[in-house]
Amino acid sequence: MPSPIQTQINGHVLEVTIDRPKANAIDLVTSRQMGEVFLGFRDNPELRVAILTAAGDKFFSAGWDLKAAATGDAVDGDYGVGGFGGLQELPHLNKPLICAVNGICCGGGLEMALSCDIILAAEHATFALPEIRSGTVADAASIKLPKRIPYHIAMEMLLTGRWIDVHEAAKWGLVNHIYPRDQIMEKAREIAQLLASGPPLVYAAIKEVVRMAEDMNFQDALNRVTKSQLPTVEKLYNSEDQLEGARAFSEKRDPVWKGC
Repeated sequence: MPSPIQTQINGHVLEVTIDRPKANAIDLVTSRQMGEVFLGFRDNPELRVAILTAAGDKFFSAGWDLKAAATGDAVDGDYGVGGFGGLQELPHLNKPLICAVNGICCGGGLEMALSCDIILAAEHATFALPEIRSGTVADAASIKLPKRIPYHIAMEMLLTGRWIDVHEAAKWGLVNHIYPRDQIMEKAREIAQLLASGPPLVYAAIKEVVRMAEDMNFQDALNRVTKSQLPTVEKLYNSEDQLEGARAFSEKRDPVWKGC
């Protein structure tokens, strides 16, 4: 049986493709495999950026595999090291993640997209949280979505299961950019290469600061940053890369980032 997760490495960029026809739904085995993939990405210093996408052009992912659940694949089972889809609960994942949504993105599929930093969408993509109709809670989306888009829009999606098209998703800030379906991976790779050429220690610090500050008041969060109380910030401020950035600026040349 072919693997439900395909990976490809291009330089410093990891591409992760969900490939489970027909709807790229996620069962426990697939989720665990995704967790191992993203754990390896997190811990490999040669990999700086990841793209998450899916095979085909109809579904990005329908989320949790309800057919598997109906045959005993428990909804509250062991999703693996990173939680559902390998991303939501993986600690210290301080590298940029790009999601290329190439079709229907609903339920847990939308939750996986929300776990990424930049979301690109094909012009035919659609989004929804239909869990209400199957008697379950979109748990991660209930936490994340009201913080990402206007509260009342998020609550309408959660409470009614309403579908939105890609243009409405962009209107509310759910996606960064819309592209034709045959261009979305090309654009995702362009952004990934841009990020891969940037300073990995700065990216790590940004992600930790954003994550830490989400539930803190401004001054407390700022104090933790300025006093180097975060591991990634302390590492950055004592790194060769920070010195390299200053030297490159004064010498009017492009910096060469080493990640140390």
